[in-house]
Amino acid sequence: MISTKDLVIPATPASAAALEVASNYLTTALLSHSRRVYLWAAAYGELNGIQYDAELLFAAAMFHDLALAPEFDSHTVSFEEAGGHLARVFTAGAGWPSERRERLGEVIVRHMVPDVDVTVDPEGHLLSRAAALDIVGKDADDLSPAFRAEVLRDFPRLGLSDEFLACFRAQADRKPDSSAARAIHTGLADRIAANPLDAVKP
Repeated sequence: MISTKDLVIPATPASAAALEVASNYLTTALLSHSRRVYLWAAAYGELNGIQYDAELLFAAAMFHDLALAPEFDSHTVSFEEAGGHLARVFTAGAGWPSERRERLGEVIVRHMVPDVDVTVDPEGHLLSRAAALDIVGKDADDLSPAFRAEVLRDFPRLGLSDEFLACFRAQADRKPDSSAARAIHTGLADRIAANPLDAVKP
């Protein structure tokens, strides 16, 4: 049985800096969400034999919602596109080569794509699945109840559902052609309300 102890944060300067940046700018609920997303994604990868770049996946998890923070909220592009640009700038400072920076940006953008081809983009596939699990409970039963409870105990939800829905409604109001607007118009509120993770008692 997989445990959070099996899914450590990559011990690299870039990972430590990504966590520091996320901790400084995300709300406590969104930071806890980002930490869970990495654990869900890494667990999916380990359980399904998917080879992934753990440092890149962790950075993507820390940055995938960073553009929902007021300091980085773009008035021109969807939040996931803005987050991809932020991540590219961050990893340029971290010394990542241009190709790897671009990969990180792509992974963050694709986390809003429902079905990312694992053979084309394993990290994007894992991040997309993990974000959908955490926000709407999609395929929650793919991970054991014990593991889900362990993750929620270590990183509780802290009212994420209400906060996230408010963020997406604000994005949709200001950017009617964005992915957030499409999510709102296709029933995100109902899907969030049905998330089984909100019923788990850690």
